[in-house]
Amino acid sequence: MTYREARVYLDEMSKYGSVLGLETVRGLLRELGDPQDDLKFIHIAGTNGKGSVLAYTSMILSEAGYRTGRYVSPTVVSYLERIQVDAEWISEEDFARLTEKVRNAVARLEAAGKDLPTVFEIETAIAFLYFKEMKCDLVVLEAGLGGELDATNIIRNTVCAAFASISMDHLGILGNTLEEIAENKAGIIKPGCAVVSARQKDSVSRILRSRAERYGCSYVQAEPELAEIEREDYHGIYFSYKEFRVLHTVMAGKNQIGNAAAALEVIRTLRKTGYKIADDAVRRGMERTQWPGRFSCIGESPVFILDGAHNEDAALRLRESVEAYFPGRRLIGIMGVFKDKEYEKIAQTMGPLMSAAYAVDLPDEKRGLPAQELAAVLGKYCPCVRCLSEAGLGISKQPGKPVSLPGSGADRRKQSVESAVASALWEADREDVILAFGSLSYLHWVKDAYDKAVW
Repeated sequence: MTYREARVYLDEMSKYGSVLGLETVRGLLRELGDPQDDLKFIHIAGTNGKGSVLAYTSMILSEAGYRTGRYVSPTVVSYLERIQVDAEWISEEDFARLTEKVRNAVARLEAAGKDLPTVFEIETAIAFLYFKEMKCDLVVLEAGLGGELDATNIIRNTVCAAFASISMDHLGILGNTLEEIAENKAGIIKPGCAVVSARQKDSVSRILRSRAERYGCSYVQAEPELAEIEREDYHGIYFSYKEFRVLHTVMAGKNQIGNAAAALEVIRTLRKTGYKIADDAVRRGMERTQWPGRFSCIGESPVFILDGAHNEDAALRLRESVEAYFPGRRLIGIMGVFKDKEYEKIAQTMGPLMSAAYAVDLPDEKRGLPAQELAAVLGKYCPCVRCLSEAGLGISKQPGKPVSLPGSGADRRKQSVESAVASALWEADREDVILAFGSLSYLHWVKDAYDKAVW
């Protein structure tokens, strides 16, 4: 099997959608020899910031000399980015080889009349196989959807269950209230593991603490208010936190101190359980951490920022960052979002900041909110909104003049993003700020389009 064939196979399996529950993935992993049982995990759940907490934690552990796996989704730069060891992506060859191994196991299950796994369950199995082959000391594992019934929760050997900020997301799937969502995410807590949480709302903290006490787990909540910020701008932050002095992160944004504090509490907890992690490793790991699509600056004059703010809480943090870093500067927005997200609240939060905005389609046609519908919502809050959709409306070099987009399907959706980037760059002055935000799933198209436009 080649890498291309592996990707085609996974695309075919994606038709089975997303199903919460552990029975199918349990059967698949049993067929593969339960590789996850030979690994130790730091399991991370949450709504906003879990990727950043994962990135900080895994990089620090790698710098401390531990072979560290990381499993994340979605990704921005490359599909292979989701499975890494010591910040190195899995190779195309290894991915193809392990996909073939999992495909053969799926075929045996199908022949036996068993339920077929979802694509996420297959990807999770591939990751576990790879981490076992690579003899990882620890795997930092990001929960996909929720926690309790997410495929990643099949693991047993949880050293630390960590929680980024929990807010409203996936309504009707994880629950209809913040407390129901928190209960679902708290399901990653295993008996006897350590529990670390970012700063949470009181009702969420009570739920996490109660679950931890029920299972005999220690519980620590980060205290970002204790961070001493020495310097901060959209290129990064210099700060100290408790015993960790003068740290530097290139991760900008008003939410990053909270994420960094949560990761540092994970490190403090691991130290207490016997892991040797020197202060120099913490400093190097913090400085080396990069996480595309989280208030990432990809260009100057005009400043061009990417941010995966896909719900109300993330949009509020994004607004704080924009107001702090770019006071008085003209903002041009590019927005694409899933239709199951709080897009009205995101638009209401960010729309008034923007002098102009472009609404675009997303790569995932089934989940994406059509650009026309998004433009209608944005138009309530932003004075100038332009729709760029695969339905055939593009933007020429003169904003507002529509042109047809050739091709169809994904090609046209990608061209809608390329047209938005080119038009925003044409429209912007050197002192302006362009902000592409919403779903992480289209930001790689934005980055590619920016690189093409400036080169």
